[in-house]
Amino acid sequence: MRERVVFSIGEAMPPRGDVLDRMGMGSPAPVSTRTDALIEAAVAEFERLAEPTGLVDDVTAEAFALVYAGEGRNSHETPLERIYPRADSLALFVATLGARVSARITELFAADDMARGYVLDAVASVSSDLLADRLAARYRERVSDGGTAVLGYSPGYCGWHISAQRKLFERLGPGEIGISLNESCLMQPLKSVSGVLVAGAAPIHRFRPEFSFCANCTTRQCLPRMRSVR
Repeated sequence: MRERVVFSIGEAMPPRGDVLDRMGMGSPAPVSTRTDALIEAAVAEFERLAEPTGLVDDVTAEAFALVYAGEGRNSHETPLERIYPRADSLALFVATLGARVSARITELFAADDMARGYVLDAVASVSSDLLADRLAARYRERVSDGGTAVLGYSPGYCGWHISAQRKLFERLGPGEIGISLNESCLMQPLKSVSGVLVAGAAPIHRFRPEFSFCANCTTRQCLPRMRSVR
């Protein structure tokens, strides 16, 4: 089943606390009046410019194996290669905030307005991740009769090489919602997310972060993700 999703601005608006976390200001201490004003201005620009849209398309495990393999540049062992064969169902996804938000961020940085550019970038980055979470929740509602956990996995993370984007885009065809790839496999508009939604019992998503690439990871985002599906 292929589904195009148009999100409301409210669905795409990230919680203020998550934006502060992305800015490295997640402590309980109050933020300055200037920071408050910058966030308020960024939220207003986001509301004016964002066009949040997503696309989800079911894929069989056999078809996804070709997407996952990409151009043969994945790490020797990855969590996803162990997880997806045990899934109940899979779907490819992309989501974007549209071209206008990314263009405005570029414009602000080009004009040397670093503070406004930085805060709008933080709002948009958190929102992009939020869109992926919302697509996962919608997919779970569609495929689950209870007890199913859905997480998204993206090229460029946890040993799945970014070059696999090319196979993912060939299969999904997200040009219909305005997303393309550049030569470096980065998505345009930049504030977009892509990957595979994996639905199955919660334990399939759990792994020990002891792969060869884990030593170079600075975020350890896999840990809260795994906790979220317990």
